Amino acid sequence: MTDFFAQLENILSQVSDYMWGVPLIVLLFGTHIFLTIRLRFIQKYIGKAIKISFGTKKEGKGDISQFGALTTALAATIGTGNIVGVGTAIAAGGPGAVLWMWLTGVFGIATKYAEALLSVKYRVQHKDGYFAGGPMYVLELGLKQKWLGVLFALFTAVAAFGIGNTVQANSISALMQESLNLNPVIQNFFTGIGLSGFANILTGINLTAWITGIVLSVLTAFVIFGGIKSIASACEKLVPFMAIFYILGSIVLLVIGYETIIESIVLIFQSAFSGHAAIGGFLGAGMKEAVRFGIARGLFSNESGLGSAPIVAASAQTKNPVRQALVSSTGTFWDTVVVCALTGLVLVNSGDWTKGLSGALLTKEAFSEFAVIGPVVLTVALFTFVFSTILGWSYYGEKAIEYLLGEKSIKPYRFLWVAAVFLGSVASLPTVWHFADISNALMALPNVISLILLSGIIVKETKKYLWENHLDDEWS
Repeated sequence: MTDFFAQLENILSQVSDYMWGVPLIVLLFGTHIFLTIRLRFIQKYIGKAIKISFGTKKEGKGDISQFGALTTALAATIGTGNIVGVGTAIAAGGPGAVLWMWLTGVFGIATKYAEALLSVKYRVQHKDGYFAGGPMYVLELGLKQKWLGVLFALFTAVAAFGIGNTVQANSISALMQESLNLNPVIQNFFTGIGLSGFANILTGINLTAWITGIVLSVLTAFVIFGGIKSIASACEKLVPFMAIFYILGSIVLLVIGYETIIESIVLIFQSAFSGHAAIGGFLGAGMKEAVRFGIARGLFSNESGLGSAPIVAASAQTKNPVRQALVSSTGTFWDTVVVCALTGLVLVNSGDWTKGLSGALLTKEAFSEFAVIGPVVLTVALFTFVFSTILGWSYYGEKAIEYLLGEKSIKPYRFLWVAAVFLGSVASLPTVWHFADISNALMALPNVISLILLSGIIVKETKKYLWENHLDDEWS
């Protein structure tokens, strides 16, 4: 049986690597470029989009404010990929991967805009007043292909429990175990009060993981059982704090290492188009590796084209689909163009990428270079990024399950979600992770089909509400 699971894990690992390899890169990045051209470089409106994204007043039908929808989407999007994922890209593709990751974010703004627009246009309102939307409804109502909607919802439900739940919980648990070993402390306490027998029982239990799992599960339950309004409310408070904290922390680290910043930026640009020769423990990477790993990690990080963020965009209170689409597009800007770029510059500027370290170790080593500040920034960022991802993805999975099984499935799903958070904290589930990665990639297939085939409608809506709209107060 052990050999069977080992073989299964190996097969799923290979399939996952393939899915997140060249085929998906071509599909998603190609879609980014196609939509950028069709939408006349919609990225030029990013300043205006950022301005209206901070609005919290009700201005149309929907469940939550535009800012609430954006922060919930950012909660799910900004995660370990923005920190560890960047390290993985640099370790495999060299410093040049940072530029390709950044370009993925720039072009991905168009795709995030397009999928959000369609999700708002084809959203539905349930009898209880709540809105539901996302690629599954776009595929059913826009393309008239419900079977594709079912497939998307199924892939989303599976991916949510992996990439948005157990993987994230395990990351927090591993971080806590590495920095805090509670077993000796708790065992000594029980021994000291005369309960040495109970203390011995605890020897075989990883108390740090269990306590982390319990605390994380309780916090998650407290938020998600209140539904989207509770999730959005929590994300409106958590996301700005974690983003500002990490951005300022990264800037401080760059200021400390200011002497080599210009040199690091030049290195990133040169390596992006010529590759990089071997240095120290770094094996060297050509332009092909820089392009592949930079784009792949960028796509994985900002999720543009995967169809996840549009699910919450459909709940936003908005005057028209284009307005919310612009707000949603800023998510990719903040995630990749800002956060991932800062992480990449910090890692390259540290010089630790030459030591041949893996992605996670590279990130840890680079931040440790900056005395006390670096480890604090890394620890707080990882904890808040991961917890927020659990909250955001809980809503994605919930709406997918609701689409498949109806509203009656929501409450049982929330209980399962909380249980999975605990399970992910105390157990290592590599096979589940690989399966979730594959499902995450498969979400893109039906979603991209809808984006391409309905691109005419996307252009038509944009023309109606944006290109032909010359009233400044409409976008103020």
